[in-house]
Order: sequence, then structure tokens, then C-alpha cells
Amino acid sequence: MVQKPIHVIGGGLAGSEAAWQAAQAGIPVILHEMRPVRGTDAHKTDGLAELVCSNSFRSDDSETNAVGLLHAEMRLAGSLVMRAGDANQVPAGGALAVDRDGFSAMVTSAISTHPLIEVVREEVTGLPPREWDQAIIATGPLTAPSLAESIRAATGSEALAFFDAIAPIIHFDTIDLNVAWFQSRYDKVGPGGTGKDYINCPMDKAQYEAFVQALLDGEKTTFKEWEGTPYFDGCLPIEVMAERGVETLRHGPMKPMGLTNAHKPDEKPYAVVQLRQDNALGTLYNMVGFQTKLKYGEQARIFRMIPGLENAEFARLGGLHRNTYINSPALLDHTLQLKGRSGVRFAGQITGCEGYVESAAMGLLAGRFAASQRLGQQIEPPPPTTAFGALLSHITGGHILADDEPGKRSFQPMNVNFGLFPPVDVPKVEGKRLRGKEKAQAKKRAITQRALDHCREWLELASDVAAE
Repeated sequence: MVQKPIHVIGGGLAGSEAAWQAAQAGIPVILHEMRPVRGTDAHKTDGLAELVCSNSFRSDDSETNAVGLLHAEMRLAGSLVMRAGDANQVPAGGALAVDRDGFSAMVTSAISTHPLIEVVREEVTGLPPREWDQAIIATGPLTAPSLAESIRAATGSEALAFFDAIAPIIHFDTIDLNVAWFQSRYDKVGPGGTGKDYINCPMDKAQYEAFVQALLDGEKTTFKEWEGTPYFDGCLPIEVMAERGVETLRHGPMKPMGLTNAHKPDEKPYAVVQLRQDNALGTLYNMVGFQTKLKYGEQARIFRMIPGLENAEFARLGGLHRNTYINSPALLDHTLQLKGRSGVRFAGQITGCEGYVESAAMGLLAGRFAASQRLGQQIEPPPPTTAFGALLSHITGGHILADDEPGKRSFQPMNVNFGLFPPVDVPKVEGKRLRGKEKAQAKKRAITQRALDHCREWLELASDVAAE
């Protein structure tokens, strides 16, 4: 029987994953992507699943890291985003980082050549028409104003907003390796890595303090219409972190722990700036944690104060844009469906999840939910003990309102983390009492093992199916 198509609005990570999952279930999909008809402040290409900020999917450790667990669950579920990420990985210590151009090209090719997916380049300016009885809105944090206003008008709920900042990218051959050196923190070897996957630029105390002062004094971009918009703590501009105290950066993205200066092994750096490979050729490096709203001229001047970057040439300077997300717990049901409008779902960062992988994971679920509904099957959300379910539970009802602020909405963007999972009993070790870090690691392993077992059951996979 020929099925009516599912319409997916938005060709980012969430939209691409949603389209893929629905099509893999045998349902035709029409994917609407407004680029290049209408661009955004952050995108540079018209490719699907373009990575506009970092090129990192963060930790790939599925035993003791929540995002690594989410990677594993997505692989079990046949994720296109994870397949493309694995195929285009670049060295990044214990993280999974990707060549952004190769990643986008692979996703674009897979979607464009799928026999059940049609890609339509057009802007959808309002909520899906009634004849689109199954639709997924995955327009991301850069939703076009007309569609955002349509959503706001239909839901009667003001969209919240927060700033998001982009880190600069540097040409490798302009980095002084007589000053900087290759090393992963604690020499950790990650996927495709060697333990020497980052370039490290050291600072002594005087250099660090002068750098922090320059960040504070540097001229910043201002956006008057955005005044009062909060930052998301997981993606703070470097100068905003500097404003929180002179020591903040060296306990954050510039921490020197686990690093030894190869040129001066007896001198402990006071602070370290790390650069991560950004493309497969190794010609571009991303400044880790250096999202910024400094003006372009100020960026070049201040960042060249960093030892080893005195002659740095920038392939891309940092920037700032505003992200929007809906009040999902009030608006969406447990299948990401808009309450009061059957068949219309939201997915990705617009729902209030934060991060590439989390966004794609919600697209994966929305695609599966929509396909099940189209096929007349009962929709079974993933158990809350899985990374899928824990993140879904946060988005669709995990927020808490303060008792002293009745009616105030407290829902905020969230990365997947172990705090979202139900408690678990830590296995006892005969003859040994676990304490401190050892106990915490054992607890994480218990959570991840339970999650993968329950995810396989939810996906109806054999227990011996590997996440890879």
C-alpha cells in the first residue's frame, strides 16, 4: 500500500535523522530545507546537516559518559548521523570529532539518493497545513522569523531564547610548533586518535593575566534587540567566562591539567589553550572553548597574544547568534507531538535539547514515532532508563518550577547527562567497599549497562548486537 508522505521541515541534524528513520521504516518523506532560498546568520553552505559551531560530537566513551552512551544507542538504532560521524572522524583524544565538510556531504548524499526521500528547497513560513497530517518541525535554533511567529501564535506561548557563540578556526601551517606541542589531555587515545590529538599553547601566569585583561577590555559585538537574552552555560563566550573571575578560564577551557610542555617538560604551564583538528586533511584547527562575541579585528589581535599563535591566520573568526527553543514540557506530549494538533511533532534543538548528538537523537525518535503513527502501530517511547528516554523525559516534562516563583517557566536547554537518569543500584564488589571516584565510576557503568540492555529490548535487538 502506498503511504502518504511524512513532511520534515528543516535539513539540519535532527531533520536529516528524522527523514532517514521514517524512510528506513518504509514511509515516503518530503524534506523541506530553506537553504539556499533563504540563508541564516550561521550557515555557510546549502548542505544538509551542516555543523555551524564545533566539529565535535564530544565524548565517545559509552561506559562512563552520558553522551558516549547516547552515541552507542544511536548506533544501535541505525542512525545516519552516527554513521556519517564515524566515517568522517578526525583525531580528538577521547572525543568523536568529524571533518565537517565530509560529514555534511555524506548525509546530503544519503538523504538525496534515498528512494523514499524527496528534498524540496523552499521556506515553510507557517505551521504545516492540515493536509500534511504527519509533519516534523526540525528547524533548529535558527528558525526563520515567520515560522517562529507562526509557532508562537498557534501555541500562545512565548519562545525563549539564548545566545550561542561560534569558535574561530585557524590554518594549521600558521601555528608555531616550536612553542606549541601535540598532546591529548592525560595522553588519552580516542577514536582514530594517537594520544597526541590536540595542539597545546602554553601560558605562564603573566601571559595568562594579560590575556584575560585583553578579553575584558576588547570591543564586543552588541545586539540591542537581544538584550536580556540569557546565555546557555554549555556554550559561553570566552570573554563572558573571563568576566566571572580571573581564574575562571584556567579552571575551564584553559585548564593545564594532564598536559606536559614537550619543549619545557620541567615547567608546568599556568594555563593552556587547546586546538582540535577540524578537517580530515589536518589543515584547519578549532580553538576549543573559544566561542566569542569579540569584534573580528579584536579577535585577531587578542588571540595572537597566545604563545604559538602570534602569526595565526584565521579560516573563520568567531561569531554570535541567537538560538530559540519552545517550552516543550508545556507544549509537547511524550511522543514529541504538539498537544492539540495530532500529527505535528517537533525535534532537535528547537525542543530545548542542547548539542549536535542530542538534537539528532530527538530527530531519530520523532522520525520513528511519526512512522509508527503512519503505519497504525502503537507508539512505544524508549524507557527512561535509556539515554534516549532520559533526554526525552527532560524535554517533555523534566523541569521543576520554583515554589517562590509561581507561573515562572524554569525549562532550560540541556545536554544529556547522568543526572537525567533514574537511580541505579551500584553492584557490590565482594570484599571491597567502593568509595569516592571508584564508586562514581561504578555507578556510571551500572547506568550505561542498564541503558544499553533496555535500549536493545526497546529496539527488539538481540542482546549480543554491538553498538558499533
